[in-house]
Amino acid sequence: MTRSIGFLIFPGFNILDLSGPLAAFDTASRDCVPPPYRLQVISEQGGAVESSAGLPVLTQPFGDEPLDTLVVAGGRGITKALESAQLLTFIREAATARRVTSVCTGAFLLAAAGLLDGRRATTHWLQAAALQRLYPRVRVEADRIFVKDGPVWSSAGVTAGIDLALALIEEDLSVDAARAVARTLVVYHRRPGGQSQFSTLLDLAPATDRIQAALGFARENLREALPVDRLAGAACLSPRQFGRAFLAETGQTPAKAVERLRAEAARPRIEDGAEPIEAVARDVGFTDPERMRRAFLRCFGQPPQAMRRGRRAAAPAIHP
Repeated sequence: MTRSIGFLIFPGFNILDLSGPLAAFDTASRDCVPPPYRLQVISEQGGAVESSAGLPVLTQPFGDEPLDTLVVAGGRGITKALESAQLLTFIREAATARRVTSVCTGAFLLAAAGLLDGRRATTHWLQAAALQRLYPRVRVEADRIFVKDGPVWSSAGVTAGIDLALALIEEDLSVDAARAVARTLVVYHRRPGGQSQFSTLLDLAPATDRIQAALGFARENLREALPVDRLAGAACLSPRQFGRAFLAETGQTPAKAVERLRAEAARPRIEDGAEPIEAVARDVGFTDPERMRRAFLRCFGQPPQAMRRGRRAAAPAIHP
């Protein structure tokens, strides 16, 4: 069975949002008869479409041909793309495909087309707060590499599109096929979709599933108290065994790792500026703003108020 994969781009798209997933699916199709995928790059008008880096890509105009999977790129041109009623109509009608996916700020197009209403989704962490503000019906999960909610998938910024493609290939073909693609591309086979976009889970990189499970449990329950015995229970270890294993595998204490997870969960909300700092502190598990302030100083080198002021001064547009 050959599946038709359409990669939707627009003027000012991010070249890696296209080339990363495209290379993954192309690699999966090598030396296969028949090939598992038929790939096409599509746009509103067809022809050459220039990326934000100035590199033009030849495309076919989108039409009525059914797709198995639609992959919507993001990029600096997203703001202009959101003004195209024809583009949004095409994406809305593409919901009949088996899967509709987005890379980076491509999630804004899915949201504008109504495909993310009531669904969980992610995007580049710098734009997660803007996605939530503009489309309040979307359940934005700012710290995820990718999110699957039914037939709609979304991924974080740029290289996370490769993680998304590998997950789709694994779903279609097999774990071994996705692993082979990752080896060819010289990338990690699997960064789980729930893994943080930020540094903590990437930096700690525990070797065993038990410590990974404990970190995943912590990330999902940041608002609650997370003493060592509770994390140990998630890892199915005694508190003493857990403490030793956690330190050996990550180089940090569980308390320090939880603090970093909480700080990183709070950061995009602080930078967005839409919520009181006290409310953010409570929601991510800090007992008071002062504890969050000290954690921010340790993790980021500046307090929440300074980060919020700096973000406002930068006044970013939607551009990753």
